[in-house]
Amino acid sequence: MAPLRRLFALLSLIALSAGRLVVHESRPSVPVGFTSHGVAAGGDMLTLRVALASNNIGGLENKLTSMTTPGSDDFRQWLSAEDLKAFVEPSSDTVTAFNAWASANGLTTTPISPAGDWVSITLPVSKANTLFGAKFEYFSHLELSEKITRTLSVSLPSELVGHVDVIHPTVDFSEPNPRLAPSFTPVTVEKRAPPASCNTNVASGIITPACLQALYGIPTTPATQASNKLLVTGYVGQFAQTADLSSFLRLLRTDIPANTTFQLLTADGGTNPQGAANAGVEANLDIQYTIGTATGVPTEFLSVGGSSTNAGFATSLLDTTTFLSSVANPPSVMTTSYGTTESGVGSTMATRICNGYMSLASRGISVVFASGDGGVRGNHDTTSVCNNNVFMPVFPASCPFVTSVGSTFGFGPEKAINFTGGGFSNVFSTPSYQTSQVASFLQTVPSNFRGTFNREGRGYPDVSLQGVAFEIFSGGQRGTVGGTSASAPTFAGIIALINDRLVAAGKPVLGFLNPFLYTNPTAFTDITIGHNSGDVCPASSVAFDAATGWDPLTGLGTPLFSNLLAAALA
Repeated sequence: MAPLRRLFALLSLIALSAGRLVVHESRPSVPVGFTSHGVAAGGDMLTLRVALASNNIGGLENKLTSMTTPGSDDFRQWLSAEDLKAFVEPSSDTVTAFNAWASANGLTTTPISPAGDWVSITLPVSKANTLFGAKFEYFSHLELSEKITRTLSVSLPSELVGHVDVIHPTVDFSEPNPRLAPSFTPVTVEKRAPPASCNTNVASGIITPACLQALYGIPTTPATQASNKLLVTGYVGQFAQTADLSSFLRLLRTDIPANTTFQLLTADGGTNPQGAANAGVEANLDIQYTIGTATGVPTEFLSVGGSSTNAGFATSLLDTTTFLSSVANPPSVMTTSYGTTESGVGSTMATRICNGYMSLASRGISVVFASGDGGVRGNHDTTSVCNNNVFMPVFPASCPFVTSVGSTFGFGPEKAINFTGGGFSNVFSTPSYQTSQVASFLQTVPSNFRGTFNREGRGYPDVSLQGVAFEIFSGGQRGTVGGTSASAPTFAGIIALINDRLVAAGKPVLGFLNPFLYTNPTAFTDITIGHNSGDVCPASSVAFDAATGWDPLTGLGTPLFSNLLAAALA
């Protein structure tokens, strides 16, 4: 009977301490673009995701550092799914504490991750307000089809402090439109032929795979290693079309069979319907420039569903990391052309998602993200923010465990484009692999600089690549599109080709890229011209200027394939 008495005592203690709440995360005001429509009805049901603290997340980061340090015994000896689980699963104390609290409050928990570090609970709004010291309200946004339920503050019962990392979605106000590619511009031509010029410094310049091969020395020799896969993610109803891919290959990669396609993977009920009406410009861009760059590399398209507006983009990011962290044979590279303003996600959820990317990196996946198309002012800049000199970093580009890719244009010289996303995180500190580079850049910032940013934050992007006037097919039409969402999949294709050569040589894949990239600056062409004021905001808007060495416009610069390959094989 003694164990039973102890359980009753624990439950009684939890019940007595239910009134002691500790603020976990809060916002001072409703984020720009969202409008409150009053208190949510107490009887509305909420399904909340709860992140239980991992038992050794610090140990995982130390392990990743060791795996990316040349000369260490476990250099590039990437973890298996079971190895990873040992780091990220919650401790027995955490599981016991949370389950006891849930039981005492009549809540049923449902595990939603293989490691047991995420669970869900469903409860009425009135109960959630009481248990978490919240005030849930209805909010709308012009780009949302229905209202969402959120709160500006969430607290934890004192007995769960240290055991719970995140309660989601509570203070999450991710942007409703996380895709980056701007509008598709149809091209009218008399003859289906490649453009005469690759130089986007001139109005007639258009980028094709041949342009990128010439600019960066990307080989056309087909890959040979079937185990080396490249994965493209798709969110918010962006669907990749096989017919458009075939048209693209027939015109622009005649050396690749036109029936070349991709393997479809799905998460959260994702789909990939075919037909011109379902064509997604972003998805088509990403698929066409991964397959069109990484000749012969097996390519996967992960369509992530769960597009419920009340779940939000952050949920889709999280579910992507959960899905990939547990697969037996993960891709060597993942590329994503979506993002949101860092502040919209909130610090606790951003940290937890970023730790998910650390998990993928530890499994040998190079995680590539577009850096955003709003310059220093978020994922997309608008005229309403042009005079706001408090810079707005983009997430997940700001996560230190992803490789963030900015955009350039033209050549002779190649320059940073105005919209290239870049800056410094307000959540993540400067990682050790870029400390000296960031310090050098900060010395170039004038003392009277009018922009406000976190000088101790993680700087992004890490690298850059052409990002204007990429020729694609979408919905049966030929046209051009641009953005950092064009740069990211192309860079991912380059890394996938290098991984193919590594596997062929009996070596492990590159995995977490950033420590490798920052120790090999000669593998890049430094870009020293540009001002990232944004796509909409005028050049006179306060922003960063490109500089010698790393800068928050183009990172280390644009890649030189042969130099990167030589460094990887060394």
